[in-house]
Amino acid sequence: MKKSDIAMLILVVAVSVMVSYFTVGSIPALKFSDKPVSVKTIEEYKSDISEVNGDIFREDAINPTVEVTIGNGD
Repeated sequence: MKKSDIAMLILVVAVSVMVSYFTVGSIPALKFSDKPVSVKTIEEYKSDISEVNGDIFREDAINPTVEVTIGNGD
């Protein structure tokens, strides 16, 4: 590449970066807000476990952690 080609490439890149910077800056949804935002926080973390729902977790349900062998296992 010639020096003029490299200079033209740098110019095109610089102009496109400036145009994209000002274009993105003009979009209101992408600007930072000065208004404070309230975020929900938990009051206390508890380690106790509540009783499970019997309709979902049944005693006679299949245990997915048990290895199942189909056939003679060879």
